[in-house]
Amino acid sequence: MAMIPLNGIELNVQTEGSGDLVLLVMGAGSPGRVWRTYQVPALVKAGCRVAFFDNRGIRPSSECADGFTIDDMVADTAALIEHLGGPAHVIGTSLGARVTQELALARPDLLRGAVMMATAARPHPVQQAWSRSLMELYDKGVEVPPSFYAAAAVVRNLSPATLADPIIARDWVQMYEFAGSSLGPGERAQLALSDYEPRVEAYRRISVRSLVIGFADDLVLPPRLSREVADAIPGARYVEVADCGHIGYLERPDEVNRLLVEFVGGA
Repeated sequence: MAMIPLNGIELNVQTEGSGDLVLLVMGAGSPGRVWRTYQVPALVKAGCRVAFFDNRGIRPSSECADGFTIDDMVADTAALIEHLGGPAHVIGTSLGARVTQELALARPDLLRGAVMMATAARPHPVQQAWSRSLMELYDKGVEVPPSFYAAAAVVRNLSPATLADPIIARDWVQMYEFAGSSLGPGERAQLALSDYEPRVEAYRRISVRSLVIGFADDLVLPPRLSREVADAIPGARYVEVADCGHIGYLERPDEVNRLLVEFVGGA
């Protein structure tokens, strides 16, 4: 990956493949390389030039520890598309989906299409409570034991259908334990973005070709919130993927990748 100065900060960016540009925007607290497991290979195989990056707040991109807004993240994404020679298909999940929605509203000229996964147009009280709790622990200098954080993360992010297999459940717990529970100042700044004004009415003005994907067992942002986004955007298609939670693109990658490749290829 390469550090690229954009919009007054530095973003850690990687591109693979050739063809139409697809930009992947990750959710809160996670690095862009998460896309590399399943989505990047599928999209490259489909003939796309795929770019993914660490959002501001995620090292080694600029942490911006003093805080930032969703508009800052939208401006980062717009600057990256321009740098890469857009327009682009933009695919985002969770916080990355909010960035994608706002980008589609603010800079439709940069988008050939928009895909939003596990998204919302209004804050969710439980998710806000989770974010506030983590921020409070960070501010007090309290580090949650990795084993506790891993167990909580697995229950929050994965479907009961996935966790029904004890071997798979154990593997997910171990993965989250390995990732650790410590937050950096930039990740804390990302968590603060969970508090925002409803945007349903604003999204009725989006004109970009759009696909919204909800994950049926998502406890973090329940699929009804994703459907609300699709209902607000004129002409948007809504698809709900069964037996997966908030990280459905990792739980059910074959189905999610099929939807992404079909959408990108249909433009």
